[in-house]
Amino acid sequence: MGTWGLRGALAVWVVTGMSAGVIEASFLGNLARPMEGRSMRESSTHRIGPDGKFDPQGRPDPNSNRDNKSVPPGETKVLMDREGPGVITHIWLTFLAPEPHPWAKEGSANHQEMLLRMYWDGEKCPAVEAPVGDFFACGFGKRSEVVSLPVIVEDADSYNCFWHMPFRKHARIEVVNQSDKPISLLYYNIDWIKKESLPKNTPYFYAQYRQEYPVGQSRDYLILDTKGKGHFAGMVLSVRTRSPSWFGEGDEKIYIDGEEEASIWGTGTEDYFLSAWGLKTSSTHYFGVTYFDQWGIVGGHTCAYRWHVQDPIVFAKGIRVTIEHFGWMSPDENPQYKSHSWNERQDDYSSVAFWYQTGKPTFSARAPHAKQRNLPCLDVIVDARDYTDKEYHGRDKAVTQKLGLYEREQLLYMPREKENAWVEIPFEVKKKEPRRLLLVLTRSYDFGKYQAWLNGVKLGGVIDLYSEDIRSREVHLLDFWPDAGKYRLRLECVGKNPLSQGHYIGIESLRLRERRPRVTKYAHDKDKDWKAKPVLYE
Repeated sequence: MGTWGLRGALAVWVVTGMSAGVIEASFLGNLARPMEGRSMRESSTHRIGPDGKFDPQGRPDPNSNRDNKSVPPGETKVLMDREGPGVITHIWLTFLAPEPHPWAKEGSANHQEMLLRMYWDGEKCPAVEAPVGDFFACGFGKRSEVVSLPVIVEDADSYNCFWHMPFRKHARIEVVNQSDKPISLLYYNIDWIKKESLPKNTPYFYAQYRQEYPVGQSRDYLILDTKGKGHFAGMVLSVRTRSPSWFGEGDEKIYIDGEEEASIWGTGTEDYFLSAWGLKTSSTHYFGVTYFDQWGIVGGHTCAYRWHVQDPIVFAKGIRVTIEHFGWMSPDENPQYKSHSWNERQDDYSSVAFWYQTGKPTFSARAPHAKQRNLPCLDVIVDARDYTDKEYHGRDKAVTQKLGLYEREQLLYMPREKENAWVEIPFEVKKKEPRRLLLVLTRSYDFGKYQAWLNGVKLGGVIDLYSEDIRSREVHLLDFWPDAGKYRLRLECVGKNPLSQGHYIGIESLRLRERRPRVTKYAHDKDKDWKAKPVLYE
């Protein structure tokens, strides 16, 4: 297209766009329109009464910087309790991370253990009920950065949302501490506009968490099911894999207004989240992956969000939003001992649905207590920190080291060179059953390359532990049916990455991870000799 043609096309687009109301629909355009109401704010600002003592209804204390509130275990903190009508336009929260801190030496609640609830117009059932982290697109209790249009978590610790939340008579927002540790140094601001009235057909904002650990068989995972009139605004989906390989071949299936067959039917999980050929960490205005640790492992974590801001899914009588849980599977989980892409998997799913509707929703899901929201442990854990004595390593010394990466101390072995540099971790198997052998290792700028051996059998290739920064990684070694008895895993230094400054190794733990029950049911590998041909399914 020539220069004139390009300018002409732009001019036509601008003129037709303006005539179609693009400015009215744009954020900047809305700022140029008159607005009704009065801006208000609820906050954790320290307030005092006439006697100079703390009073939540008092005036801000100009002589105090005590603008945070801690919430003891089991208690509820009310963030907002106001009469309407009005529209909440912005929520900001921050609090200490769960790790021990000089101001919270025993640590604090993580954001999965904090339950956010919002009530409109005196309803007994919360309109919003979700863990704080999941509501802000941060699954698994992990702190992640999010940069999207309605939700922003800056530097993984400043929680913002810009969902508009109208209410007619009353709004109550609270955070319930379901941890055995306090919510430490909770700061908050809630911005809202007090209105004279709201249009009769104004819908309410809803968000509801649910989970299945693992997902049920022969039925799709349910995200939302409600009757009424409204529009679906998006979801956060968190998946922990319980099988090797890629979990996300399942399609979203959305049923509108009571239809028996889904009229909105997708092409794959990553496609619904507007990615392609898998998922990776990303953050955009309308979709992203806030947490993704490792591809294709047993126990991998993925948290993704999809906001239907520009493309709301509209319903007049009701909506049912589901997603299939199909994907690739290892041969030992397949009755025909084959690997292909269309298997019903049994992974752990949790979600938050976001939507607007008039009237009361009929979605009956309720968030379980934080103890039930925690993912069940899959591992027999052998702490590496217990094996610093000389009989468990070669020349030079081994110590324990506390890192923020782990709850436990890690074993840090510090050989000066690769010769005679090795470390061993013994463990015992009580029962013959299918397990995956893996290590939780640290990668760092001065770490070496190591080769793994189990009872003298070489496992996999060389493990390069170099990384420019310090991080954790699971290294999966073997799928097997170990006989009851004693075992010894040996890691031998074979050199270092040219970029590395040393030959060190850091080990948090050795783990024997549970495999799905169907591996036991089919028992394809039960009588195979793992020593003759070690296998790791990917």
